[in-house]
Amino acid sequence: MLIGVAKGDTEKEAEYIAEKIVNLRVFPDDRDKMNLSVCETGGSVMVVSQFTLLGECRKGRRPSYAYAEEPGRARELYERVVEMLKTGGARVETGIFGEMMDIMLVNRGPVTLVIDT
Repeated sequence: MLIGVAKGDTEKEAEYIAEKIVNLRVFPDDRDKMNLSVCETGGSVMVVSQFTLLGECRKGRRPSYAYAEEPGRARELYERVVEMLKTGGARVETGIFGEMMDIMLVNRGPVTLVIDT
């Protein structure tokens, strides 16, 4: 899960995202139908902060990150999402907030969802 925190996001948005991720039925059941949550599969969630998700590219040739939250507050909400995912029963791994990282992603099937508050 890549998470971007926007200016004005609050605990309410963090709680919504965590609850949605824990309970979203996007994993296949024994009939290969998307019907199971991450907790039901015994899977885990990798959470990586990604402020570039808030990049605005409609004008000019360089993205603007004016909608991204300041790092201190963004870290607080990122950590709140991680805490709530764990409380909700998910196994959670994290990246390092604000660091340059090389992330390898295996995306099973043609499913990529954007969850926005």
